Amino acid sequence: MPLKNTSFTIKDWDASDRPREKLKTQGASYLSNAELFAVLIGSGTVNESAVSLMKRILLSVQNDLQKFDQLALERLVEFKGIGEAKAIKLKAVLELSKRFQNKKPNKTKILTSSKIVYESIVQHLEDLPHEEFWVLYLNQSNRLLEKYRLSKGGITQTTVDIRLAFKRAFEVGATAFILVHNHPSGRLTPSNSDKQITRKFKLAAANVDLKILDHLIVSEKGYFSFADESIL
Repeated sequence: MPLKNTSFTIKDWDASDRPREKLKTQGASYLSNAELFAVLIGSGTVNESAVSLMKRILLSVQNDLQKFDQLALERLVEFKGIGEAKAIKLKAVLELSKRFQNKKPNKTKILTSSKIVYESIVQHLEDLPHEEFWVLYLNQSNRLLEKYRLSKGGITQTTVDIRLAFKRAFEVGATAFILVHNHPSGRLTPSNSDKQITRKFKLAAANVDLKILDHLIVSEKGYFSFADESIL
């Protein structure tokens, strides 16, 4: 009798090997990345468990979660066992994780130098294939209140809405902020448009008693600080 072509679900596992049971009895920290994602997708294929499937997908990106996050939906569904619904679930949980980290205030560091600013934001920007513009909102003690992605654009530039940046500043009670954007090309020299947007922010901030402390350009090669170069 031929085998029925059904998915191999986690329920078919021995109880001691099930990621859900392990999470329940030992805690989420005891699960591998593949096991955590397997809990999320729920099933693999008739020939491959959910954990094995996720191990294979993660191996394709050298087990680098940042590279995994960058996989497009179209690429995820190419893996047998990952349909559109599962791919969307994976993308959703990765986005929620990033949002949680972005909203989580840094209570241990005060942003007093460009190096500290760079270290606090580089993980979000250094490997992106497109340009993003972020604003770091600070209180009067230069303590980080929020990391806020203002815009996401193409390979060479992104559209920046200054009004939205200031609206958010008032919402979180910021007294100062730091501008950050990346250059996917790796070039760290500020362009004319970079200088122009910095001047616009500085002029607008002066009118509402806010301070622009710095503007960083980030790439895989390092960073450029407007404040350090005295061109803010």
